[in-house]
Amino acid sequence: MKVMLRQNAAGQLVVYVAKKDLEEEVVSQTIAAEGKIFTLANGWELAIPDLAEPLRLPQTIEAKRLA
Repeated sequence: MKVMLRQNAAGQLVVYVAKKDLEEEVVSQTIAAEGKIFTLANGWELAIPDLAEPLRLPQTIEAKRLA
């Protein structure tokens, strides 16, 4: 699914999923075999392969929902 990464006014990383009209803060980030795993405030886990560092925001990327 396509998601947009950006920073909010408080400096937190935020993920927006347009198809679900969902915007949630990222509460944790881990590295796994699938790529970078973002855990959102609502409990969703999104795997994002090939995420370039340093992170350039805002950007739209392809993500896979794990949980």
